Parts: sequence; C-alpha cells; structure tokens
Amino acid sequence: MPEDRSLTTAEPDAPTDSAGSDTAAGALSAGGPPAGATSAAARPAGPADPPRRSAATRAAILAAARDRFASDGYERATIRAIAREAGIDPSMVMRYYGNKAGLFAAASEIEVHAPDLSHVPREEAGARLVRHFLERWEGDEVLTGMLRVGVTNEAGAERMRGVFAEQIRPVLTAVCPVPEEAPKRAALIASQILGMALCRYVLHLPPAVAFSHEEVIAWLAPTIQRYLTAEQP
Repeated sequence: MPEDRSLTTAEPDAPTDSAGSDTAAGALSAGGPPAGATSAAARPAGPADPPRRSAATRAAILAAARDRFASDGYERATIRAIAREAGIDPSMVMRYYGNKAGLFAAASEIEVHAPDLSHVPREEAGARLVRHFLERWEGDEVLTGMLRVGVTNEAGAERMRGVFAEQIRPVLTAVCPVPEEAPKRAALIASQILGMALCRYVLHLPPAVAFSHEEVIAWLAPTIQRYLTAEQP
C-alpha cells in the first residue's frame, strides 16, 4: 500500500491564538493580566515533550510498528494503522521517525549478543551457541517479530541477512578451522537455528513447541558443532 503522503514530518507546536495575544497585550499595557489568565510565572516551565513522555511515546510506536510489520508485512503496514494501534496521532510517528522506512529501521534494530566462542571449550561451542539463541528467542519478542517479517517481505529478509553478516559471521570466524568458509558455515548454522525458531515460535508446530531446552540443544548441538569446527563436510 503506498505511503500516506498527507502526513507532515513534524508535529506542530501549540496553535497560536492571535486574538488572545492581542487581548493579553492590551491588558498588560493597562497594568495587569486579563481576567482569568494565568501569568507566565505561574505556568510550569519545561519542554513541550518531556523526556519521560517522549520515551513512552517512542516505545508505544515501536511496539505497534513491530506488530503491524509482522502481521501485515512492510508494504501493507501504514503509518496511520501503526499510529492508531499506538493510540497517538500519525504526525507523532512522522515527527520521531520521518517516514515508514525510518520507522522500520528503528523497529527492526536487533542485537543478538552472540557469545564469544573463542573462550568456550571447542567441543562445547555448538551447544553454547544453540543455548544462547534459545534464550534470546524466548527473551526478546523483537527477534520473533522480525522473523515473521523476514519470511514475508524483502525488507525484513534483508534486515535478517544483515544481522547474520554483521553479528554472527565474526563469531564463527574466530573458531572456524577454515576462516574463509565462515560465510558458508554461517548460512548452514542459520538454517538450523532459524529453522527451529520458525517452527517453534512462529508456526508453533506442536512437537517443536513441546521440546525442552535441553532436548533442543541435544538434537541441534551436534549438527551446529560440525558446521562450526569440522574440517570437511
């Protein structure tokens, strides 16, 4: 769906009431404020959008954006629908993120905190990596949301590819016996880890959901270990 071009890129400040300003100016020149007016000294000072309110608004926007991108895909999700779900005016979304591309970039920020496998006993590297990702998938809904987006549209897929290239491949290079094969091995590892995540957290296949952590590790770790450290296929 095309973007809503009617939205402004910034939320206007409080409207100007010229008539009220003239009245106030006349009263002040006469020696006092107009009846019922509040003096400037009595009004609370501070920014129009306090930091605490700003942080809460941003959090609401990002949560709604992740839901919409995951359920509708990038193309069909609209700023208006995201704003409606967040309970705010669409201009606020534009104010903070500029456009849908900027909002998607912010909503899809992912930090997988990949473990440093160079300090893990070699024979335990596969199990350590599987355990880490199980904990990350179950502790961060952004990862699951981005997996849903990644399987439905190119923008999400590109973001997931970037995460693996930027955050996973360097970890594998440190333990891979043939460093130049790290990209290939990263793809093989992704096929196992993302495949289990898709079945367990997105498709909710009953057997995959029923596995305990230890069972998932027991099944996947030997394969991940081979991808990590085997000299040859």
